[in-house]
Amino acid sequence: MSARGHNRFGGTGDGTDVSGSRRRARRLNHPSPLWGSNGVAFGPDGRLYVAQYLAGQISAVDPATGDIEVVVPMDGPVQSPDDLAFGADGSMYIADLIPGRVWRRGPEGTYTVVSDEVKAVNGITCVGDRLFVNEMRPGGRLLELFPDGGEPVVLTEGLALGNAMQLGPDGLLYYPHMMTNQVWRIPPDGGVPEVVAEDVHQPVAVRFDQGGTLHVLSRGVEGIVTRIDLRGSGSRTLVTSGLVGLDNAAFDAENRMFVSSYASGGITELHPDGRTREIVPRGLDGPYGVTVDLGGTVYVADHYRLAGPAPVDEGEPVTADAAGEEGGVTSLTLMPFVHGVTNADGLVHSTSQYGDVHTHDPVQRTTRQRVTGLNEPVGIAVGPDGSLVVAEAGAGRVVSIDDGDTVTVLAEGLGHPVDVDFDAEGRCHVSDDRLGAVLRIDEDGTTAVVADGLGAPQGLAVLGDTLFTVETGPRRLTAISLSTGERRTEAEDLPVGQPPGTAPRTAPALFVHGMVGAPRPFAGLAAGPDGSLLLSANGEGTVWRLKP
Repeated sequence: MSARGHNRFGGTGDGTDVSGSRRRARRLNHPSPLWGSNGVAFGPDGRLYVAQYLAGQISAVDPATGDIEVVVPMDGPVQSPDDLAFGADGSMYIADLIPGRVWRRGPEGTYTVVSDEVKAVNGITCVGDRLFVNEMRPGGRLLELFPDGGEPVVLTEGLALGNAMQLGPDGLLYYPHMMTNQVWRIPPDGGVPEVVAEDVHQPVAVRFDQGGTLHVLSRGVEGIVTRIDLRGSGSRTLVTSGLVGLDNAAFDAENRMFVSSYASGGITELHPDGRTREIVPRGLDGPYGVTVDLGGTVYVADHYRLAGPAPVDEGEPVTADAAGEEGGVTSLTLMPFVHGVTNADGLVHSTSQYGDVHTHDPVQRTTRQRVTGLNEPVGIAVGPDGSLVVAEAGAGRVVSIDDGDTVTVLAEGLGHPVDVDFDAEGRCHVSDDRLGAVLRIDEDGTTAVVADGLGAPQGLAVLGDTLFTVETGPRRLTAISLSTGERRTEAEDLPVGQPPGTAPRTAPALFVHGMVGAPRPFAGLAAGPDGSLLLSANGEGTVWRLKP
């Protein structure tokens, strides 16, 4: 299926539309064909295989047409594929990061576990019939594994976050140290590792082209690739691509370089002079929380970055030309594991799955940490007194953060609070997707049920006397009168949650070996100054505007 027509939620870009809406519903960006893009490798069939860590699936891309086929589905045995490689017999080897498993998918499609004892397994490469992996953790190891049995052999330890690696033309294994901005190498039969390059810009992957030149990809916002001539003078050339959050690369037989992005997905051909050609459009990994300021600027929390739909004319459809180079999305700043977002007085406030709350100044481009150590903070709102109010889902409570960053508990003993918002009278409301209810928090910390019997309500927004919530179970937007309690369905068939026809995924562990796991589902909702609603359609990777 062509990437332009591909919708990760419902099959095609045209086949998933909000129905029964009482409002004018319109996408602000293209559906994302890929759920982020991480490890890439050419398979025996000439297609480029793309690991999608956030989705738990692997797709094959035809580099000539951009056609996409899901090869390893998200409801299969692989949970969080971050890198992949092909063996000499055509087997696909998969680094499944969160559970720490290495899989072999045989040419006939059967899965076997090669190892389940590698912590935070990430970088993976094949050298003929031999298989090597490394660990993305402080003090990580580089190991040789044996698919047909045998104890793993540790080549070296002490990696400062390993990642994508490859055999060089000199017969040595090259790998990055992400924490120390270095590239190292070691003989595949073991030996003393040595530093190849230092002061490399945020290295995340090392790749050799057909001529033997080393390319080191940067995970930063500038999209830098450092080219190092190891066979000659050792000189370096920096190529700035502008591709935010590069993750991995693969060279074809014609020496064309194809790169992936953990932050914005897609597949892009990167020319030596920095020019790019889109193969699979980029887009949103989520989105999760959403907010809109008084000027109409939309911000979304997209797990790895703060982003927003690229502005297009109100009457113009979101076409390929109108959508811009990132599928209608603009990256504003990289931000680790951002989940909920709100804004006030020119500042953007966000929660992180690390347990942090941050305040970002879009003009000064500065970010400061407000608090840390919260247990799964999700939705965030600004209270009438200017404090930040956060739904701390993991702790079952709602807290406020004042100007001095002091945390005060407003309510506790809740099930799984995920979003908060205030009504015109300054009363705080919270959605709880496990209780299936929306609650009001009174000044004494007690709660009152505003509506119950809801289907996993998440995103919450108040306009006048009406409270809106996204019921992610039945995938509908529900309006609730705060004065009478009367309910009505505002829109149905929302592209939120997991794609239809796929089995529910087990929620991954939030922290594994010190690393943050895949994001918890969160379909955000926000009210705009013009009375519109902004919806995070995390199932297909879009933001919808629903106007009265």
